[in-house]
Amino acid sequence: MSSRTGHGAAQGAGQGSGQKDVRTGAGGTLAHRVPDLGALELLLAVARLGSLGAAARELGITQPAASSRIRSMERQLGVALVDRSPRGSRLTDAGALVTDWARRIVEAAEAFDIGAQALRDRRDSRLRVAASMTIAEYLLPGWLLALRAERPDTAVSLLAGNSAAVAERLLSDEADLGFVEGLTVPTGLDSVVIAHDRLIVVTAPGHPWARRRRPLEASELAATPLILREEGSGTRQVLDTALGGLARPLIELSSTTAVKAAAVSGAGPAVLSELAVGEELAMRRLVSVPVEGVSLARDLRAVWPTGHRPTGPARELLSLTRG
Repeated sequence: MSSRTGHGAAQGAGQGSGQKDVRTGAGGTLAHRVPDLGALELLLAVARLGSLGAAARELGITQPAASSRIRSMERQLGVALVDRSPRGSRLTDAGALVTDWARRIVEAAEAFDIGAQALRDRRDSRLRVAASMTIAEYLLPGWLLALRAERPDTAVSLLAGNSAAVAERLLSDEADLGFVEGLTVPTGLDSVVIAHDRLIVVTAPGHPWARRRRPLEASELAATPLILREEGSGTRQVLDTALGGLARPLIELSSTTAVKAAAVSGAGPAVLSELAVGEELAMRRLVSVPVEGVSLARDLRAVWPTGHRPTGPARELLSLTRG
Protein backbone atom coordinates (compact mmCIF):
# COMPACT_ATOMS: atom_id res chain seq x y z
CA MET A 1 0.00 0.00 0.00
CA SER A 2 2.70 2.39 1.03
CA SER A 3 4.74 1.44 -2.04
CA ARG A 4 1.89 2.28 -4.41
CA THR A 5 1.27 5.53 -2.55
CA GLY A 6 4.93 6.49 -2.78
CA HIS A 7 5.03 5.69 -6.49
CA GLY A 8 1.92 7.78 -7.12
CA ALA A 9 3.32 10.71 -5.16
CA ALA A 10 6.56 10.57 -7.07
CA GLN A 11 4.69 10.45 -10.36
CA GLY A 12 2.55 13.42 -9.36
CA ALA A 13 5.61 15.39 -8.32
CA GLY A 14 7.21 14.64 -11.66
CA GLN A 15 4.18 15.88 -13.51
CA GLY A 16 4.00 18.97 -11.37
CA SER A 17 7.57 20.16 -11.59
CA GLY A 18 10.21 17.74 -12.85
CA GLN A 19 8.95 16.71 -16.29
CA LYS A 20 9.44 18.88 -19.34
CA ASP A 21 6.53 19.97 -21.49
CA VAL A 22 7.41 18.55 -24.91
CA ARG A 23 6.09 21.73 -26.52
CA THR A 24 7.93 24.30 -24.43
CA GLY A 25 10.51 22.36 -22.38
CA ALA A 26 12.43 23.69 -19.42
CA GLY A 27 14.01 26.42 -21.55
CA GLY A 28 10.82 28.24 -22.47
CA THR A 29 9.32 28.53 -25.96
CA LEU A 30 10.69 26.84 -29.05
CA ALA A 31 11.91 30.20 -30.36
CA HIS A 32 14.24 30.46 -27.34
CA ARG A 33 15.69 26.95 -27.79
CA VAL A 34 16.16 26.74 -31.56
CA PRO A 35 18.86 28.88 -33.24
CA ASP A 36 17.64 31.58 -35.60
CA LEU A 37 17.80 31.19 -39.38
CA GLY A 38 20.87 33.41 -39.68
CA ALA A 39 22.85 31.14 -37.38
CA LEU A 40 21.68 28.00 -39.20
CA GLU A 41 22.59 29.49 -42.59
CA LEU A 42 26.06 30.28 -41.23
CA LEU A 43 26.51 26.71 -40.01
CA LEU A 44 25.49 25.37 -43.44
CA ALA A 45 27.98 27.71 -45.13
CA VAL A 46 30.79 26.53 -42.82
CA ALA A 47 29.96 22.89 -43.65
CA ARG A 48 29.92 23.63 -47.40
CA LEU A 49 33.03 25.85 -47.57
CA GLY A 50 35.15 24.29 -44.82
CA SER A 51 36.14 27.74 -43.52
CA LEU A 52 34.55 30.09 -41.04
CA GLY A 53 36.14 33.07 -42.82
CA ALA A 54 34.81 32.01 -46.24
CA ALA A 55 31.36 31.45 -44.75
CA ALA A 56 31.44 34.93 -43.19
CA ARG A 57 32.41 36.53 -46.51
CA GLU A 58 29.62 34.71 -48.36
CA LEU A 59 27.03 35.93 -45.86
CA GLY A 60 28.41 39.48 -45.76
CA ILE A 61 29.47 39.53 -42.10
CA THR A 62 32.84 39.86 -40.41
CA GLN A 63 34.76 36.80 -39.23
CA PRO A 64 34.60 37.91 -35.56
CA ALA A 65 30.83 38.24 -35.90
CA ALA A 66 30.64 34.77 -37.44
CA SER A 67 32.75 33.28 -34.65
CA SER A 68 30.57 34.97 -32.05
CA ARG A 69 27.41 33.61 -33.69
CA ILE A 70 28.80 30.05 -33.76
CA ARG A 71 29.82 30.26 -30.08
CA SER A 72 26.39 31.61 -29.15
CA MET A 73 24.73 28.73 -30.99
CA GLU A 74 26.96 26.21 -29.22
CA ARG A 75 26.03 27.68 -25.84
CA GLN A 76 22.35 27.62 -26.79
CA LEU A 77 22.44 23.97 -27.85
CA GLY A 78 24.94 22.84 -25.19
CA VAL A 79 27.24 21.04 -27.68
CA ALA A 80 30.37 21.92 -29.68
CA LEU A 81 29.60 22.29 -33.37
CA VAL A 82 32.83 23.42 -35.07
CA ASP A 83 36.50 22.57 -34.53
CA ARG A 84 38.66 25.51 -35.54
CA SER A 85 42.29 25.09 -36.66
CA PRO A 86 44.84 26.94 -38.82
CA ARG A 87 43.84 24.60 -41.68
CA GLY A 88 40.18 25.63 -41.51
CA SER A 89 36.98 24.75 -39.71
CA ARG A 90 35.62 21.22 -39.39
CA LEU A 91 32.26 20.13 -38.06
CA THR A 92 32.22 17.96 -34.98
CA ASP A 93 30.11 14.81 -35.01
CA ALA A 94 27.37 16.75 -33.23
CA GLY A 95 27.88 19.62 -35.66
CA ALA A 96 27.35 17.32 -38.65
CA LEU A 97 24.10 16.03 -37.15
CA VAL A 98 22.87 19.54 -36.33
CA THR A 99 23.78 20.61 -39.88
CA ASP A 100 21.51 17.93 -41.34
CA TRP A 101 18.64 19.21 -39.20
CA ALA A 102 19.50 22.82 -40.05
CA ARG A 103 19.34 22.07 -43.76
CA ARG A 104 15.77 20.84 -43.44
CA ILE A 105 14.78 23.91 -41.41
CA VAL A 106 16.31 26.31 -43.93
CA GLU A 107 14.67 24.49 -46.84
CA ALA A 108 11.31 24.75 -45.06
CA ALA A 109 11.94 28.48 -44.46
CA GLU A 110 12.74 28.96 -48.16
CA ALA A 111 9.46 27.25 -49.10
CA PHE A 112 7.65 29.49 -46.59
CA ASP A 113 9.25 32.57 -48.15
CA ILE A 114 8.29 31.50 -51.68
CA GLY A 115 4.70 30.92 -50.56
CA ALA A 116 4.52 34.29 -48.80
CA GLN A 117 5.86 36.02 -51.92
CA ALA A 118 3.21 34.27 -54.01
CA LEU A 119 0.54 35.63 -51.67
CA ARG A 120 1.97 39.13 -51.97
CA ASP A 121 2.09 38.85 -55.75
CA ARG A 122 -1.52 37.68 -55.87
CA ARG A 123 -2.60 40.53 -53.57
CA ASP A 124 -0.67 43.09 -55.59
CA SER A 125 -2.05 41.89 -58.92
CA ARG A 126 -5.48 43.43 -58.23
CA LEU A 127 -6.97 46.45 -56.51
CA ARG A 128 -10.67 46.85 -55.69
CA VAL A 129 -11.72 50.46 -55.15
CA ALA A 130 -15.13 51.67 -53.98
CA ALA A 131 -15.85 55.39 -54.33
CA SER A 132 -18.76 57.76 -53.95
CA MET A 133 -19.97 59.25 -57.18
CA THR A 134 -18.29 62.67 -57.23
CA ILE A 135 -14.86 61.24 -56.39
CA ALA A 136 -15.32 58.33 -58.82
CA GLU A 137 -16.25 60.66 -61.69
CA TYR A 138 -13.98 63.66 -61.14
CA LEU A 139 -10.91 62.65 -59.09
CA LEU A 140 -10.26 58.91 -59.32
CA PRO A 141 -9.50 58.74 -63.07
CA GLY A 142 -6.40 60.90 -62.62
CA TRP A 143 -5.25 58.97 -59.56
CA LEU A 144 -5.71 55.63 -61.31
CA LEU A 145 -3.73 56.80 -64.34
CA ALA A 146 -0.87 57.76 -62.04
CA LEU A 147 -1.10 54.37 -60.29
CA ARG A 148 -0.98 52.57 -63.62
CA ALA A 149 2.28 54.32 -64.46
CA GLU A 150 3.79 52.87 -61.27
CA ARG A 151 2.03 49.48 -61.29
CA PRO A 152 1.19 48.55 -64.89
CA ASP A 153 0.48 44.92 -63.95
CA THR A 154 -2.14 45.71 -61.30
CA ALA A 155 -5.72 45.23 -62.49
CA VAL A 156 -8.04 47.83 -60.94
CA SER A 157 -11.79 47.48 -60.54
CA LEU A 158 -13.91 50.47 -59.52
CA LEU A 159 -17.25 50.17 -57.76
CA ALA A 160 -19.09 53.51 -57.75
CA GLY A 161 -21.99 54.23 -55.40
CA ASN A 162 -23.03 56.52 -52.59
CA SER A 163 -21.08 56.80 -49.32
CA ALA A 164 -23.29 54.25 -47.56
CA ALA A 165 -22.67 51.73 -50.35
CA VAL A 166 -18.91 52.33 -50.13
CA ALA A 167 -18.97 51.47 -46.42
CA GLU A 168 -20.92 48.28 -47.11
CA ARG A 169 -18.40 47.20 -49.77
CA LEU A 170 -15.47 47.69 -47.44
CA LEU A 171 -17.05 45.98 -44.44
CA SER A 172 -18.05 42.96 -46.53
CA ASP A 173 -14.50 42.65 -47.98
CA GLU A 174 -15.62 43.55 -51.49
CA ALA A 175 -13.18 46.47 -51.72
CA ASP A 176 -9.62 47.18 -50.58
CA LEU A 177 -9.90 50.97 -50.33
CA GLY A 178 -12.81 53.40 -50.39
CA PHE A 179 -13.50 57.10 -50.85
CA VAL A 180 -16.44 59.00 -49.34
CA GLU A 181 -17.72 62.59 -49.29
CA GLY A 182 -19.93 62.93 -46.21
CA LEU A 183 -19.48 64.82 -42.96
CA THR A 184 -18.94 61.71 -40.85
CA VAL A 185 -16.94 58.50 -41.16
CA PRO A 186 -19.15 55.41 -41.42
CA THR A 187 -19.05 53.10 -38.40
CA GLY A 188 -16.33 50.45 -38.59
CA LEU A 189 -14.01 52.46 -40.83
CA ASP A 190 -10.80 54.43 -40.31
CA SER A 191 -10.14 57.42 -42.53
CA VAL A 192 -7.84 60.21 -43.62
CA VAL A 193 -8.79 63.51 -45.29
CA ILE A 194 -7.41 63.64 -48.83
CA ALA A 195 -9.08 66.81 -50.20
CA HIS A 196 -11.64 69.52 -49.49
CA ASP A 197 -14.77 70.37 -51.42
CA ARG A 198 -17.89 72.50 -51.14
CA LEU A 199 -21.39 72.24 -52.49
CA ILE A 200 -22.85 75.04 -54.58
CA VAL A 201 -26.36 75.88 -55.75
CA VAL A 202 -26.67 75.96 -59.54
CA THR A 203 -29.47 76.70 -61.99
CA ALA A 204 -29.93 76.96 -65.72
CA PRO A 205 -29.34 80.53 -67.02
CA GLY A 206 -33.07 81.03 -67.59
CA HIS A 207 -34.05 80.37 -63.97
CA PRO A 208 -35.04 83.47 -61.91
CA TRP A 209 -32.29 82.74 -59.39
CA ALA A 210 -29.66 83.22 -62.12
CA ARG A 211 -30.52 86.96 -62.14
CA ARG A 212 -30.54 87.52 -58.36
CA ARG A 213 -28.59 90.47 -57.02
CA ARG A 214 -28.40 89.20 -53.44
CA PRO A 215 -27.46 85.76 -52.04
CA LEU A 216 -30.06 83.17 -51.16
CA GLU A 217 -30.80 82.75 -47.49
CA ALA A 218 -30.81 79.32 -45.91
CA SER A 219 -34.53 79.50 -45.22
CA GLU A 220 -35.27 80.27 -48.87
CA LEU A 221 -33.10 77.37 -50.01
CA ALA A 222 -34.86 75.04 -47.56
CA ALA A 223 -38.28 76.14 -48.78
CA THR A 224 -37.55 75.53 -52.47
CA PRO A 225 -37.91 72.08 -54.11
CA LEU A 226 -34.45 71.08 -55.39
CA ILE A 227 -32.93 68.49 -57.69
CA LEU A 228 -31.02 66.34 -55.20
CA ARG A 229 -28.89 63.26 -54.83
CA GLU A 230 -30.54 60.33 -53.04
CA GLU A 231 -30.43 59.78 -49.28
CA GLY A 232 -27.26 57.96 -48.28
CA SER A 233 -25.06 60.04 -50.57
CA GLY A 234 -22.41 62.32 -49.10
CA THR A 235 -23.81 65.29 -51.02
CA ARG A 236 -27.28 64.78 -49.57
CA GLN A 237 -25.88 64.29 -46.05
CA VAL A 238 -24.03 67.61 -46.18
CA LEU A 239 -27.07 69.51 -47.46
CA ASP A 240 -29.49 67.92 -44.99
CA THR A 241 -27.13 68.74 -42.13
CA ALA A 242 -26.69 72.34 -43.31
CA LEU A 243 -30.45 72.88 -43.58
CA GLY A 244 -31.39 70.98 -40.45
CA GLY A 245 -32.99 68.17 -42.43
CA LEU A 246 -35.37 70.57 -44.19
CA ALA A 247 -34.17 70.12 -47.80
CA ARG A 248 -37.12 69.51 -50.13
CA PRO A 249 -36.54 67.19 -53.10
CA LEU A 250 -38.07 68.10 -56.44
CA ILE A 251 -36.34 65.09 -58.00
CA GLU A 252 -33.99 62.57 -56.35
CA LEU A 253 -31.36 61.05 -58.64
CA SER A 254 -28.63 58.51 -57.96
CA SER A 255 -25.72 60.10 -59.82
CA THR A 256 -24.05 63.49 -60.04
CA THR A 257 -24.22 63.38 -63.84
CA ALA A 258 -28.00 62.88 -63.76
CA VAL A 259 -28.51 65.75 -61.30
CA LYS A 260 -26.36 68.01 -63.45
CA ALA A 261 -28.22 67.08 -66.65
CA ALA A 262 -31.58 67.79 -65.00
CA ALA A 263 -30.36 71.21 -63.84
CA VAL A 264 -28.98 72.09 -67.29
CA SER A 265 -32.35 71.17 -68.83
CA GLY A 266 -34.04 73.80 -66.65
CA ALA A 267 -35.95 71.35 -64.45
CA GLY A 268 -35.00 73.33 -61.35
CA PRO A 269 -32.14 74.40 -59.07
CA ALA A 270 -29.67 71.74 -57.90
CA VAL A 271 -27.01 71.38 -55.24
CA LEU A 272 -23.78 69.83 -56.52
CA SER A 273 -20.10 69.55 -55.78
CA GLU A 274 -18.01 72.41 -57.07
CA LEU A 275 -15.74 69.76 -58.60
CA ALA A 276 -18.58 68.51 -60.80
CA VAL A 277 -19.74 71.71 -62.49
CA GLY A 278 -16.57 73.55 -63.52
CA GLU A 279 -17.09 73.00 -67.25
CA GLU A 280 -20.80 73.84 -67.14
CA LEU A 281 -20.14 77.08 -65.25
CA ALA A 282 -17.35 78.08 -67.64
CA MET A 283 -19.62 77.52 -70.66
CA ARG A 284 -22.63 79.21 -68.96
CA ARG A 285 -24.77 76.10 -69.19
CA LEU A 286 -25.20 76.51 -65.42
CA VAL A 287 -25.02 79.55 -63.17
CA SER A 288 -23.78 79.49 -59.57
CA VAL A 289 -26.16 81.08 -57.05
CA PRO A 290 -24.53 82.45 -53.85
CA VAL A 291 -25.99 81.32 -50.53
CA GLU A 292 -25.47 82.97 -47.14
CA GLY A 293 -25.98 81.76 -43.60
CA VAL A 294 -25.18 78.12 -44.32
CA SER A 295 -21.96 76.10 -44.58
CA LEU A 296 -21.73 73.65 -47.47
CA ALA A 297 -18.05 72.74 -47.08
CA ARG A 298 -17.01 69.12 -46.70
CA ASP A 299 -13.95 66.89 -46.50
CA LEU A 300 -13.24 64.12 -48.97
CA ARG A 301 -11.86 61.03 -47.24
CA ALA A 302 -10.14 57.76 -48.00
CA VAL A 303 -11.58 54.98 -45.82
CA TRP A 304 -10.75 51.38 -44.92
CA PRO A 305 -11.87 48.85 -42.27
CA THR A 306 -10.79 49.81 -38.76
CA GLY A 307 -7.39 48.40 -37.87
CA HIS A 308 -6.54 47.28 -41.43
CA ARG A 309 -4.29 49.98 -42.84
CA PRO A 310 -4.04 49.75 -46.66
CA THR A 311 -1.12 47.74 -48.05
CA GLY A 312 0.33 47.05 -51.50
CA PRO A 313 -1.35 48.90 -54.39
CA ALA A 314 -4.06 50.29 -52.08
CA ARG A 315 -1.36 52.02 -50.03
CA GLU A 316 0.26 53.40 -53.19
CA LEU A 317 -3.07 54.74 -54.46
CA LEU A 318 -3.67 56.37 -51.09
CA SER A 319 -0.26 58.10 -51.29
CA LEU A 320 -1.09 59.38 -54.79
CA THR A 321 -4.30 61.03 -53.57
CA ARG A 322 -2.27 63.08 -51.13
CA GLY A 323 0.59 63.97 -53.43
